[in-house]
Amino acid sequence: MINNRIFTTVNHPFSSIIFAIMNINLIKPALLLACCMLASSCSQRYTTSEADGRVGTYTMAQEAPPPPAALPEEEEAGEPPFNTEEYDRIYENPFRSPLVAPLSTFSIDVDVASYANVRRFLNQNQMPYPDAVRIEELINYFDYTYEPPTGPHPFSIHTEAATCPWQPAHQLVMIGLKGREIEADALPPSNLVFLLDVSGSMNTPDKLPLLKSAFGLLVNELDADDRVSIVVYAGAAGVVLPPTPANEKADILQALEQLEAGGSTAGGEGIELAYRLAEENFIPGGNNRVILATDGDFNVGPSSDGELVRLIEEKRDKGVFLSVLGFGSGNLKDSKMEQLADKGNGNYAYIDNILEAKKVLVSEMGGTLFTIAKDVKIQVEFNPALVKGYRLIGYENRVMAAEDFNDDTKDAGELGAGHTVTALYEIVPVGADTEVAGVDKLKYQLNVPANEAGKNELMTVKFRYKAPDGDQSELLVQPVENTSSDFAAASTDFCFAAAVAGWGMLLRGSQYKGTLDYAQVQQIAANARGVDSKGYRAEFLQLVEKASLLDRREAERK
Repeated sequence: MINNRIFTTVNHPFSSIIFAIMNINLIKPALLLACCMLASSCSQRYTTSEADGRVGTYTMAQEAPPPPAALPEEEEAGEPPFNTEEYDRIYENPFRSPLVAPLSTFSIDVDVASYANVRRFLNQNQMPYPDAVRIEELINYFDYTYEPPTGPHPFSIHTEAATCPWQPAHQLVMIGLKGREIEADALPPSNLVFLLDVSGSMNTPDKLPLLKSAFGLLVNELDADDRVSIVVYAGAAGVVLPPTPANEKADILQALEQLEAGGSTAGGEGIELAYRLAEENFIPGGNNRVILATDGDFNVGPSSDGELVRLIEEKRDKGVFLSVLGFGSGNLKDSKMEQLADKGNGNYAYIDNILEAKKVLVSEMGGTLFTIAKDVKIQVEFNPALVKGYRLIGYENRVMAAEDFNDDTKDAGELGAGHTVTALYEIVPVGADTEVAGVDKLKYQLNVPANEAGKNELMTVKFRYKAPDGDQSELLVQPVENTSSDFAAASTDFCFAAAVAGWGMLLRGSQYKGTLDYAQVQQIAANARGVDSKGYRAEFLQLVEKASLLDRREAERK
């Protein structure tokens, strides 16, 4: 509980002198008073009050913080700063035999954080860490021109097959989903709680200042039916702005502008407070969501990671979802932020510049904030008469057990309004020379050939999803015919997605990249650029070239 307490963080360099002076009996009272006033003017205070019905109040310092200390000599000389960024280890999906594992099951993923984070590394003239490269997030950063749904279901399904550009003896199969578009004026009202990290680690231009600009863009997209609250956390948590109609933009923007960074990180306490506000102002049938913005450095607070996840899952089941925005570098806790967003039925994006903020919070606001289908799972059954082996490209941390597909208690991914989701499988056809790991012949199992009805089906794709407020899933089934074409004749979307997947494998140093190189990726992507009104695909071509040059430099240094 934080009620009826005052938390003070004194950041002024004179604070230690003040406390020493207080023990000197000969000092004049006037001087002591002046010193105390100086310390007070340079502090941040978090107070709580029940009198006005607010959960808490955050009072900003009245003077600018002291300038940052000079960098140590070794950093000035070019030594890299201490880095505590965290990424989960990724073990790439291997080729599997349908005789041993006929089913491939995974949860969809519409997160796009990895692409912007990889871009940040390359723009800083560094190759990204291999485990910072989640290939499915690179692919899904881009929009694809799938036809929207016309039937009762909230998304349409598209499949396409062609030869694989990095292994011509193999096939590549694309599975695409397109979520139903919702016009801005038809979106349900939002109850948004901005949960903002204002700890000391956020005190760099690419963190809190960029955060304030990003949320300012979002505020300008909201209207009178929407409500905004702002909770901050540093040494403690408090409410900067109680629930406020979004048409009172001046008050909301002023509350954002006044934020300053300082103190440690009580992230667990801040989340509890944000959820409490979201529940107290819950809009039935609306978009009730906490948006956490942080560098992910949850290093202080009463809650362990396990307790935070349990809290987020509990609130998710009550209809309050969680989205996460990452900022900055040096201490980015990528794996933790991705996990929290996944458990909260939200998405995770990384904001490396103001244009990315506009993409996530303005251009794609519907997909970012408004869920049209939850717990979306995909299960593919492969025909062993035609498929010798298969490999799901990416989605390593979204793979599910086969029996989880029919279990409606198992959490899976969410699809936002207008979102596209793309997944790629690399297929080894029967008769190809590629070795696919198997097991000894089974004694008690019978390998049954494909029946007559499905003899020309490469695979069957099944989908399960729930309505945003539903508990029971619906099933969709779509077979994929063995009609693979030459890669050169494939659609623009297919070719571009393949180029992005190939780029991801090169960045990861994947053992599955085959004959692929950066020049080939560049050529495929350039030919498949298509309509690129916002320039995202043109930027991709530039990033491929940067990665090529940086990768070559690193190879020459070894």
